[in-house]
Amino acid sequence: MTSAVLALDIGGTKLAAGLVAPDGRVRSFLVAPTPVGVRLVLEALFALGRRAATQGGVDLPDVDAVGIACGGPLDAARGVLLCPPHLPGWRDVPVARLAEEAFGVPAVLDNDGTAAAAAEHRFGAGVGTRQMVYLTLSTGVGGGVVVDGRVYRGATGNGAELGHVVVDWRGRSCRGCGGRGCLEAYVSGTSIAERARESLEPASTLAAVGSFTAADVAAHAAAGDGFAGRVWRRTTEALGTGLTSIVNMLEPELVVLGGGVTRAGEALIGPARQAVRMAAMTPGGRAVRIERAALGDRVGVVGAAAVALRSPVGKGLA
Repeated sequence: MTSAVLALDIGGTKLAAGLVAPDGRVRSFLVAPTPVGVRLVLEALFALGRRAATQGGVDLPDVDAVGIACGGPLDAARGVLLCPPHLPGWRDVPVARLAEEAFGVPAVLDNDGTAAAAAEHRFGAGVGTRQMVYLTLSTGVGGGVVVDGRVYRGATGNGAELGHVVVDWRGRSCRGCGGRGCLEAYVSGTSIAERARESLEPASTLAAVGSFTAADVAAHAAAGDGFAGRVWRRTTEALGTGLTSIVNMLEPELVVLGGGVTRAGEALIGPARQAVRMAAMTPGGRAVRIERAALGDRVGVVGAAAVALRSPVGKGLA
C-alpha cells in the first residue's frame, strides 16, 4: 500500500483537496467554489476529496488518513468546528467525524493557519528553522507560530490568531472578530477591495472595472493609478505595522507570508519588510527574514496533510 493523506481545505470562497505523500509531495490538487450552507459545503468538499484521491491514483480504502484545515474557532481534539466567521451558520459541526464516515479512515481537523505554518516549517520556506511565524493574507488573515521547532497552539488550541493583532485601536471594524483596527481589517483581500470601493475616486482607472478585487487594486497601483497606489500604500503600511508588533513579541528567525494577496509579490512584501527593518526592536528586527510562502496556492492542502502526519493517526507514516 502506498502511504498518502487525503487533505481537505475549507475556505470562505474556495474549497481545495489533494492527495499528499508523507514527504509533502502533492500527487493531486483540485479546487472548487465554496457553496453556501453546511450540507452543501460538506457534500462538495467530500466529492472533491474523492476526485482528488482518484486523480492521485489511490483507492479510498488505501488512504491512510484525512487531514482537514479550516479557519477557527474550532476544537481540534474533538474535530469540531465551533463558529467560524467565514462560514456563516456553522456551529458545532463535527467535521472530523463526518469525514471519517464519508471516507472510512481516521480524520484530523486543525486551524488552517496552524496547518499552513506546519506545512511551511516541515516542507517549505521554514525548513531548518526553530522560530517561525506564518501569516496568510486571503479572504481573511490567519496565522501560525512555530516555537522551538514545535507548532504553538495556545491554551484552547486556537492560539496565533495573528490577523487580530491591532494596528489602529480606533480603526476599522473587523468582520472576523467584531473588534476595531485589526490587521485583517486592512490587509485581507476582502478589506483591500472594500476600502477602495468606499473611497473610490471617479478619475481612478478602477472606476471602469466594476466589481474589482484586491488583485485589481494591486495591478492598477503598479500601473501608476494614484488612487489605487494610495490604497495599496495604506495596505503595506498596515502590514508593516502588524509585522513589527509580531516580530517584537516573538522574535522569529523567519516570517512567511502566504495567501492570495501575496501574489502581488515584492510590491507587498518589500515595503512591509522595510517597515519592520526600520521600526522593530534590534537585534530581532534586523535579523528576521520575511519571505513569501514556498508552497504557494497548495499550502492549505499540504498543511492539512502536515497536521494529520503530526497527529497520532499519522504515526508510522514515513
